[in-house]
Amino acid sequence: MEKTTYSKIYRVIHWAIGISFLLLLITIFLRSTWLSNRHMAGIIENYLQRAGVTLTRRQIFGLAHQIQEPMWQWHIYLGYILTGLFTIRFTLPLFGEMKFQNPLGKGLSAKEKLKKWTYIVFYVLVVASLTTGLLMEWGPGNWRRPLEEIHQLSIYYLLTFIVIHWAGVFIAEFTDEKGIVSRIVSGVKKE
Repeated sequence: MEKTTYSKIYRVIHWAIGISFLLLLITIFLRSTWLSNRHMAGIIENYLQRAGVTLTRRQIFGLAHQIQEPMWQWHIYLGYILTGLFTIRFTLPLFGEMKFQNPLGKGLSAKEKLKKWTYIVFYVLVVASLTTGLLMEWGPGNWRRPLEEIHQLSIYYLLTFIVIHWAGVFIAEFTDEKGIVSRIVSGVKKE
């Protein structure tokens, strides 16, 4: 099997996309756990009761939402960054960099076809996530709720892809593509 070397632009885009996804996952994780409206509202309500202050449930949830909002803005900013990175990623093949995967090429093994199809499915799902996210921010208000339901499904494909990607990296590293990790870091093929 041919060992691939990676150009500087390939490596920068790869790692920038990876870090952006990680930071997006952190904002999702925080919003669904410690910084969820329900969890924070409970903490606020307990604190206010001990202090002898009374607010309605609606006011408490509004306060929780105000605390959460700045963190959620980072999710939106990261979405814009990821949109820019994927725009660059999809433009680079026009300049001979980061060629698109072709699972229909002749002479490919079943493993290579599966790998290439996995990336295509991933790219389609990323485009769907970025599009729904942008439309939630910039589209008509009455589209927000149905788009949000679709957008929230992104977590499932993203976590699945990360597991598949890392499993593939470890399998490659310990079988037929030794040095793949050092090549995606340094770009150099070590003999």
